[in-house]
Amino acid sequence: MAQEEKERIVIPDENGDEHLFDELFKFTVDETGKSYILLTPVGEEEGEEEEAEVFAFRFEDREGEENDIALFPIETDEEWDMVEEMLNTFSEE
Repeated sequence: MAQEEKERIVIPDENGDEHLFDELFKFTVDETGKSYILLTPVGEEEGEEEEAEVFAFRFEDREGEENDIALFPIETDEEWDMVEEMLNTFSEE
């Protein structure tokens, strides 16, 4: 069976160093119209005893621009709770 190719995203840090991430999944909340993306650093494989580090962002599509999506920090506890619930649901599958 062919291995599914994951979408990869490069995110620069505050020092300008670029870090490569694999996309776990994206979802949009119908009530708010906001979209979220969950990412894991490339090269950090999940071990049996250790969970993979997951980063979550709100994002907006920027079609036609050099950077095709813009990432924003998640700011409210309600957003974090919703993202955590989605991650738990995703992890159970």
